[in-house]
Amino acid sequence: MRELARFEDPVKKMPLSLAVFEVEEVELPPFQRDLSEGLKKHLELAIEKLGFVTPIVVCAHEGKYYVVDGRHRLEALRDLGAREVLAIVAPEDLYLHILEFNTEKPPNVKEKSKQAYRLFQEFLRTDPKTIEADLFTYFKEPQFITFGFVLEEFESRFPASFYESLLAKIDRFLEEPLSEAVEERRRRAQKLLELNQEVNQKYAELGWTNALMKGEIVRKAVQRAYGVRVRTIEDDFYEALERVKEACRELAPEDFGGLA
Repeated sequence: MRELARFEDPVKKMPLSLAVFEVEEVELPPFQRDLSEGLKKHLELAIEKLGFVTPIVVCAHEGKYYVVDGRHRLEALRDLGAREVLAIVAPEDLYLHILEFNTEKPPNVKEKSKQAYRLFQEFLRTDPKTIEADLFTYFKEPQFITFGFVLEEFESRFPASFYESLLAKIDRFLEEPLSEAVEERRRRAQKLLELNQEVNQKYAELGWTNALMKGEIVRKAVQRAYGVRVRTIEDDFYEALERVKEACRELAPEDFGGLA
């Protein structure tokens, strides 16, 4: 690493530095989201045309430097054969705030969920006594943790986006240490999968062939259980899923305008 300059950010006045790293010096944290080959290729073309004008952001952690913003730019540089990368070095306490970066391509629900799961596992590994609710500033929304357990441990093709609105109303951060919260998240993931199986059965019963209509089944089931314009749900996580599951069983073609 070769430091070029030191400065402060204009908002929080935290110390930063601008440095040049050998590409191989920069590591990927274990909770990075999956690489998008399409975005990487697009960035390769842009860098070839315009040059590398936007530094990546790295943090020092346990004696190494990790990229927390700009993973796709870093990988594009590797593919282009570059040996050095320009980076802003941020304080180490930003290392775990990776979900608030991702400026190259806003992550979708599935990407956020996988990254939340990996971040959860990192906290579990380093301090299992930490109360999950105390980590809300890192995760922002608790439903992404539950989705992450579904996707990473049970069903990689689970359509998380179909359930985002529902879980945003019923999932909460847990007032439990991570060593216990991990099992509760698995239980929630399994119950969510049971609801999804019910949705799949209704989809087959209706004879539809467009998988996107499964999202419409979820929406109609929630409306049947809680009303058309429901904004809050007072039932706890498990009660709410059972009500929506039962409502799903009761749906008929007439609930979809006779579409079948």
